Amino acid sequence: MTIGRNSAVQRQFNRRAISYDAHAHIQRSMADHLARSLAGWKGKDFLSNTSILEIGCGTGALTQILVNEWPNANITALDIAPEMIEVASKRFRSAEHSGSRNRATDRLRFLQADIETWATTAPESSMDIIVSSACFQWISSPQETLGHLRRMLRPGGLLIFTTFGPDTFCEMHEAFNEVYRVNGMEPQRHGLSFPSPVQWENMLNQSGYSSFNCERSIHKEKYASVRNFLYTVKGMGASTSEAVTVSGYSLRRLFTDMYREYENRFSMQGGVAATYDLLLIQSLAPY
Repeated sequence: MTIGRNSAVQRQFNRRAISYDAHAHIQRSMADHLARSLAGWKGKDFLSNTSILEIGCGTGALTQILVNEWPNANITALDIAPEMIEVASKRFRSAEHSGSRNRATDRLRFLQADIETWATTAPESSMDIIVSSACFQWISSPQETLGHLRRMLRPGGLLIFTTFGPDTFCEMHEAFNEVYRVNGMEPQRHGLSFPSPVQWENMLNQSGYSSFNCERSIHKEKYASVRNFLYTVKGMGASTSEAVTVSGYSLRRLFTDMYREYENRFSMQGGVAATYDLLLIQSLAPY
């Protein structure tokens, strides 16, 4: 991850740490799906002292499931944003104070770090399972990072992650593209670009993983308005854009025109539609 992008991602998730859970029900659904898939791996060549690394733990929703479902595992939960780590840590401190956890922190450690930097020097063959939910889309050098994670996995170790596919927010992108076209300008990407399943498969193969499995689902959400949709996206911390300012065309006018185009094309009863293209990917390190 470049230093500039590293800092921007850290800042935006620091700002959204407190409000994140109120907006992130899609991410929670992705974490639940990952956890259900991971449950099938219990007892498959993993010892009772399984080592699990969670990348992008956020406020600790998936971390909590891991602690509950893998009672004998040693878990490292990593996130780039210190405010996210603080919210996640409070989740467990509160639970232990109420007596609803059996000293989870004895086998759980939180680590504030950028995975793209941290993984370069992480110990080889130190993890049995690496998990991540709704985080890998933020990695700026996925091919390189996948290679480092492959080195960290023990033989037969599992990498399992959820992320967003290329059709995510297709309505917004189509609306922006039409506004640019009508005004005789080259379309720009507002928001991140997401790799396709084939691209993930190629990167994992090139990084030395021995298998690939991808579950893909298209989920449609309804929002009261385009403005409400973008407010929710911002509340999730996902407001990064690849677009640059266009001379002679103000950002305010651009968004006003986009709102109009979006509502004209993608309105539904009670609001507007927004697509989430959801990927669950699993790969193994070779024996």
